[in-house]
Amino acid sequence: MGVTKTDLFSDIQNEIAIAAKAFAHPARVAIIQYLLKTNTCINGDLVQELGLAQATISQHLRELKEIGIIQGTIDGSRINYCINPIRWAEIKGQFNEIFNQYESPSPGDCC
Repeated sequence: MGVTKTDLFSDIQNEIAIAAKAFAHPARVAIIQYLLKTNTCINGDLVQELGLAQATISQHLRELKEIGIIQGTIDGSRINYCINPIRWAEIKGQFNEIFNQYESPSPGDCC
């Protein structure tokens, strides 16, 4: 079998790309911001907060849960979601490592 495009890049580069993809939709950014603000929520709260359909919210939550940035616990018929602090710290560190590599050039030194 041939080499896939992701095989051309390091594991960390692939991880960062997957995390960036999760942040690439405004609804998912809004969900993350809401969870950061409230530190927990019930799925129904997100429907009221964002004004999106329940099915749409569930799809975005599933994407965020797949990369581990959120976690959920079942409480009867409800699922309470929150930020996964361990995964959040990992992703934050990966992005900070990239952003911290940038050194502002002297005026006139940039194309």
